[in-house]
Amino acid sequence: MAKPPAGAIDIAAVIDQQPVGRYQIRLLLLCAAVLFIDGFDTQAIGYVAPALVKDLGITRPELGPVLSAALFGLMLGALFLGPLADRFGRKRIIIASVLVFGLCSLATAFVQDASSLLVIRFITGLGLGGAMPNTVALTAEFSPHRRRSTMVMTMFCGFSAGAALGGLIAAAVIPAFGWRGVFVIGGVAPVLLIPLLLVALPESIRFLALSGKPDAMVSARLKAVFPALALPEAARFTVSEPKLTGLPVAHLFSENRALATLLLWAVFFCSLLVLYFLSSWLPTVMSDLGVSVSLGATISSLLQFGGCAGALVLGRFIDRFSFRALTLMYLMAAAAVALIGQATHSLPIVAVAIFGAGFCIVGGQSASNALASGLYPTAVRSTGVGWALGIGRLGSILGPLIGAKLLDLPNPSLFAITALPAVVASLAAFGLSLISRKAVAPAIAQDAAAE
Repeated sequence: MAKPPAGAIDIAAVIDQQPVGRYQIRLLLLCAAVLFIDGFDTQAIGYVAPALVKDLGITRPELGPVLSAALFGLMLGALFLGPLADRFGRKRIIIASVLVFGLCSLATAFVQDASSLLVIRFITGLGLGGAMPNTVALTAEFSPHRRRSTMVMTMFCGFSAGAALGGLIAAAVIPAFGWRGVFVIGGVAPVLLIPLLLVALPESIRFLALSGKPDAMVSARLKAVFPALALPEAARFTVSEPKLTGLPVAHLFSENRALATLLLWAVFFCSLLVLYFLSSWLPTVMSDLGVSVSLGATISSLLQFGGCAGALVLGRFIDRFSFRALTLMYLMAAAAVALIGQATHSLPIVAVAIFGAGFCIVGGQSASNALASGLYPTAVRSTGVGWALGIGRLGSILGPLIGAKLLDLPNPSLFAITALPAVVASLAAFGLSLISRKAVAPAIAQDAAAE
């Protein structure tokens, strides 16, 4: 095992030289658990939509804003809580976010009208929006570079698994307890998780060093992560990145990062627009085809099961080929989405197409999260990931709203239009693949050298 250099020890270099061990796996599982519940709560409203419409007596056009309310909260949560985590730490923001969306999910189970539901879903979204960028940043900062994308994408499977099992849980719970029972489950689970996070979730070692914490604290954390690591007495630690000052968002456009940031935002915007159109309206489309609510939720959950498979299978390819692999994934996603509309006469073919769309679009989104975490230095990593997700949430907000306007179209036309943003995401990823090898920022330069 490689030893750290004498003198001031570069934490990033130490982590990059070590294998992935038990501590990092435990961290990955904790963050995956947070995203599992995040995914369940985010997607639950889509799965219960047909039952909710009947129970509350609201129309589809009225449901569109309700579906988008949490996504609007997600956008604001990602935009504002990402920068807060770069100042106060990843752990605090993750735990606060879990508490907010857990309590709000419980409150959702007791609403009686569309107006109350809209407000509560918005507040739920604020909590959901703070969890994802910080679990991505935390996992990335404990991972060696050569395994970063694999680790982050594996962790992100928690979100896809939660969203997918949400469909199966909804299919089982709705007939017995109604749609409200789904939100009771989605509220109790995060509240029960908080004590474990308080005890077992660590703060980022890189964040501790950059924020000026005592070297003894940093040393103890490194020894906990890498027990076999030999550290000198009174070791001093550093992170080979500048301690940035001023408005965090401004640094996303400094040091030649502007074009990369804008292209990344385009990928997130288009990817999440397609993803949330599908996750919000697939159960309703299935219902229009004469499928029961339970079976429709089950078939729709294949979108997220495909996403889990995509993240697990494609992690190593992303580590090796970076944005080039992402370009192909989004092209394949466009083809799969278009196929859904062409195959509605056959449920087995629709199921395969939905799984394929999830494999590529959800897998592509998890890959985008991983690549975004390596695009920016530690001091603004949560800001960078948070703002990419926040801009992407604009797409996730538009997805359900556009769907509400387009559902009267024939299915082939509906899904052909939905496939177009995936093509744009592919083009933006291709642009990133061209510039990511030109050292447009220190983090990108390190990634290119590592390949």
